[in-house]
Amino acid sequence: MTDYDVIIIGGGPGGYLAAERLGHAGKKVLLVEKEFLGGTCLNVGCIPTKSLLNSAKLYEHARHSEQFGITATGVEFDWAKVQAWKADVVRKLVAGVGAAEKRAGVEVAKGHGTLVAAGVVEVNGERRTADHVIIATGSVPVMPPIPGAQDNPLVVDSTGLLAVESVPKRLVVIGGGVIGLEFASLFAAFGAQVEVIEMLPEIVPFMDDDLAGRLRKALSGVQFQLGCKVTGIEGGSVLYTSANGAEQRAEADLVLMAVGRRPLVDGWGAKEAGLEVGPRGVVVDDTMRTNLPNVWAVGDVTGRSLLAHAAYRMGEIAAAHILDTASAKAKAQLLRTDTIPWAVYSMPEAAGVGLTEAQARDRGHDVLATTVPLAVSGRFVAENGVRGPGAVKIIADAGTRAILGIHMLGNYAPETIWGAAVVLETELTIDDLRQVVFPHPTVSEGIREAAWALKD
Repeated sequence: MTDYDVIIIGGGPGGYLAAERLGHAGKKVLLVEKEFLGGTCLNVGCIPTKSLLNSAKLYEHARHSEQFGITATGVEFDWAKVQAWKADVVRKLVAGVGAAEKRAGVEVAKGHGTLVAAGVVEVNGERRTADHVIIATGSVPVMPPIPGAQDNPLVVDSTGLLAVESVPKRLVVIGGGVIGLEFASLFAAFGAQVEVIEMLPEIVPFMDDDLAGRLRKALSGVQFQLGCKVTGIEGGSVLYTSANGAEQRAEADLVLMAVGRRPLVDGWGAKEAGLEVGPRGVVVDDTMRTNLPNVWAVGDVTGRSLLAHAAYRMGEIAAAHILDTASAKAKAQLLRTDTIPWAVYSMPEAAGVGLTEAQARDRGHDVLATTVPLAVSGRFVAENGVRGPGAVKIIADAGTRAILGIHMLGNYAPETIWGAAVVLETELTIDDLRQVVFPHPTVSEGIREAAWALKD
């Protein structure tokens, strides 16, 4: 007889949600977390970043509200209080996760979990057994071997930048992905001189190039160096080669290394236990099964999608198959990566789901695409003006008229994109989407207008 029905290594979004689902279903669950419940997202990622961005947006709105008939004087920010707000938000939400695990009857152990074999996990030196094991060890920031970056006190990752005691006067961001853009936008709003150095020809590689370019141009106070390779760091000086081969130098008081994250596949027994690990992470199928019997993996560690909401879905899928792997309902619980939305919470915001136009063409689709400005939305104009940065792009297959991708630029995009995800998840066509009634006036109406702008 085993000690538990399920042991979960890692208390991030995928791990703690799977624990809740299984606990509420009556399973005896042990959740092992070495640092803090909520993982990277809740403690040093999504939530603290959004808390700081909220303060930055309030500051921006107060300083630039004249066009709306509101004049504010003496507008200032108190960085210590901004940080205190962030800390309070995180503290309350972490406590909320702990309370949710308790309500579900989940046993939480603080410590290091090591996979010894299928069904065997060592927790703080003591071996525990379970019918099933879920691996949810997450990811860590990538720190490339750039000369001068190692042990440089002026070079930080996202965790380090979240904890700075003051806003740097000059910030250089290496990497133009989601993490880099959100921090660039945040600190530019608080008055920092921000420069982003990106190796690729455009920012946000999974965003449609058309809207990515518009987002870049709309990011106020941020300078971009595209197609550039960083060759070294000397103190606060970032050395890089520009797109035309010229040697350049960017000066900073602080350098953010934001070139991405990698699955955490070492330090917890993957290799020793015989778990298959590929170039992207722990290898799983679409039900989150690994090569070991009754061992599952969810979230960033799989490399399938390094997004918290993707981890939630993976945790739900693994839990569903553990509870009932044979029924038709359980068999329908599969990970479909093409329908996982993404979001950037910069100023302005952006979000999308599905294929870009280039990806659709690469997959052999006869592409039908259109882009409409969000000025078609009455609410967007009321809150941003007709020149406010905003657009919606829809990509479809010209033959089947199936919607392949929906990308949005503009405030409220992250709150709206779930509807676009449903469109792709349910495989709606252009004609199906045109029949959906959108509330008026909302920014979401941009999706409807884009659907009608596609050619018949």
